[in-house]
This record gives sequence, structure tokens and C-alpha cells, in this order.
Amino acid sequence: MYLTGFADEAAPDIEGQIRATKTLGWTNIESRAVDGQNLHDVSDETFERVCAALGAAGVTVNCFGSAICNWGKKITEPDDASLAETRRAIPRMRRLGTRLVRIMSYAVLKDRGPDDQMEAERFRRLREHVKLFRDAGLQPVHENCMNYGGMGWTYTLRLLENVPGLELVFDTGNPVFTDDYTKPAPRPKQSAWEFYTHVRERIAYVHIKDGVVEADGKTRFTFPGEGAGDVRRIVADLLRRGYDGGLSIEPHLAVVAHDPSVTSEADVRFNNYVEYGRRMMRMIEEIRKTG
Repeated sequence: MYLTGFADEAAPDIEGQIRATKTLGWTNIESRAVDGQNLHDVSDETFERVCAALGAAGVTVNCFGSAICNWGKKITEPDDASLAETRRAIPRMRRLGTRLVRIMSYAVLKDRGPDDQMEAERFRRLREHVKLFRDAGLQPVHENCMNYGGMGWTYTLRLLENVPGLELVFDTGNPVFTDDYTKPAPRPKQSAWEFYTHVRERIAYVHIKDGVVEADGKTRFTFPGEGAGDVRRIVADLLRRGYDGGLSIEPHLAVVAHDPSVTSEADVRFNNYVEYGRRMMRMIEEIRKTG
């Protein structure tokens, strides 16, 4: 098992992201954004600078956190944007030696019921994306985020069954603030542990996030193990089961990638990310000692 993280939460520039990674003693970054743009959208000049900086530092991009088919894309609209992102991502991933790419399954249609989400079209489009990646020797992994596959564990399993070659990145924190569409209305929020136990046989990669939903309905993100994401219980189970993939931290404490209103001073942002990583390492050590 290895540790990595969305280092754009530590710093916007690649140099700061590398510095945070090396401060933690890690050698991997899950790359998402550089200078405020996703890696599949940055200019060729910026991408070359990223490659040079990573190579000089001996840091690897183990996974690419793309925006492909994410919660900002509607299944009722053409797939042109995501297909273009996939085609731009493939040569850049191959240049970086990155095998994993995080994708999603389009936004939930809020004006339709859970059984009227245009499943067939989602599956068809995702099969096309998966084929493009797999033909290039790359592995797409689906995240249970604000998308069809994140509506509940049954939706994730149905997605995996209908899109051969797709694997799963499980995010411990997303269930905390997501309605559970496997249950009748009024729907409770999901249980991270329940979701995890139903999909753990298909997990290829893990995002570590934690938080609680406050009385006013707003999500407050926390350090790992301090929220309702069952992080310690899930990590302990992964270790007992011999999981040897990555654990990627996504703190959301000082900066949230999809919420520009959540910002902080550069040093607070950097130190928060490093502290989150250190707490994660301590948790793993404690689990290994006590079981």
C-alpha cells in the first residue's frame, strides 16, 4: 500500500505540490489541477514544465484526477467535452507513466426519479471512454461522487457490471453528504461503511476524505477519523484484507476544488495538507499495531 494525495489542495503550482509531497516523505501525487486548470486542459508549455519538475524531483503521478464524465457533465447533453478530455488525457498520461485515471458517470438528473436516470446512455458512453483508455494501456477508475454511480452502492455495482474494464475508486467521505437512493424517500445520507462493504471486492484505489453533516444540512469536512466516513474502520479492513493499492488524501479542509468560495492563505493551505497526511500515516501505524 502507498500514500498519495490531491496535492493541488496544498498548492496551486506544481512546485508547491511537489514540496508538500516530499515534506510528507511521499513520492506520488494524484494530479488534478495545476495553476487552476485540470491537467488535461493546461497548455503544452505548462504540461512540459510539470513533466520537467516532476522528473527532477523524482515524484510520480500515480493517478490522474480528471474531470471526464464528472458531476459538471449532463447525460442529456452531447459528450463532446468529455471525449475531448479523454483524447487529451491519454497522451499526457502515457508521457507521465500514469496508469490510473479517475472518471465519473455524469450528473444525477434531479428532475427525474432514481430509476429514470438514462442508464443505458450512461453505460454506452462510459464503455466508449473505457475502451479508449484500455486500448492505450490505461486503467479508468470510477469514483462514487455526485454522479449516477454515487447514488448508492447498487448503482455503482450496476455501472461496473455494464461497463466491462471499469474499476472502482472508493471515496470514504462522499457517502457522508450524499442522499442514499437505495432507500425510499425521505432518503437518509449514505453510510460509508455500508457502501464500502458492498463494493470492496471491486476496489482498485481509495480516496480518503472525512466529514459530518451539520444540523443546518451543510457539510463540515474533518481530519481523517474525526467524521462520519468510517475512515479508520475502512482502512483497518483494507489492511486486514491485504489491500496493496493507493490511499489518496483529499482533505477539503482549506480548499475545495469545486467550491471557489472556500479559500485560504498559501501557508495555511500547505500546512493543512501536510498535517492531514501526517495524521493519516499515524492512523495507519496505530491500526497496524493494534489491529
